Amino acid sequence: MNNDKPLQEVAGRKNFGPNHALVTTPQPCVMIATWDENKTPDVMMAAWAGQLDYKQIVISLSKHKTTDNLGKTGAFTVSFADERTVAESDYFGLVSGNKVPDKVAKVGFTVTPSPNVDAPIINEYPLTLECKVVSFEDGMLIGEVINQSADESILTGGKIDLAKLKPIVFDAASMCYRALGEVVGQAWGAGKAFTE
Repeated sequence: MNNDKPLQEVAGRKNFGPNHALVTTPQPCVMIATWDENKTPDVMMAAWAGQLDYKQIVISLSKHKTTDNLGKTGAFTVSFADERTVAESDYFGLVSGNKVPDKVAKVGFTVTPSPNVDAPIINEYPLTLECKVVSFEDGMLIGEVINQSADESILTGGKIDLAKLKPIVFDAASMCYRALGEVVGQAWGAGKAFTE
C-alpha cells in the first residue's frame, strides 16, 4: 500500500486517516485477572477484546504484569467493567501491577479463587468468564471459556440481563467511557421486513 498517495474524499464525509483514535466503538472494557507468583491477585483493563467463537475469546495485549502471570498459570478471568466500577476499573488500567503489587486491595475490592481455573474472580464485577490460555503469540491472547458466572443481581428469568449489568464501553474518539444504551431492535428479527 502506498502511504504517499493522498486520500480521496467522498462527498459529505470527512477523512481522518489511520490515526491513534481509530474508532471501532464500542470496545468493551474488560478486566483481566490473574494470580502472581505469590497468589496476589492482579487485574488490568483492556479494550481490544472480542469473541472468537462460542467458547473462545481474543484479546490484544502488549507485555504487562498480567501477561507474565498468565504465562505462568495458564489461566485468567475476564470481567466486565460497569457503571458502578468506572473509577476502580480505570485505575486498574492506569497503574501497573509491577509498581503496585496489590491494586485490588488498594481499591477495596475482594477476590474469590475460581474453582474452575487457576485465577481470581473479582467479586465486585458481577459477570466473569473463567478462561484457560489457548495461546498468546504476537500480542494476541486466545482463551478458552471454561465457565461464565454471573451474580444473581444481573439475571432476569435466569438469563444475563445487560440492562442490569450496565457495562461500559471505551470510546477511543473521545477518550471516555460510555454506558451501554437502550434496546433498539431484536436480533434476527428487525430486518425481516426486507426478506418478504
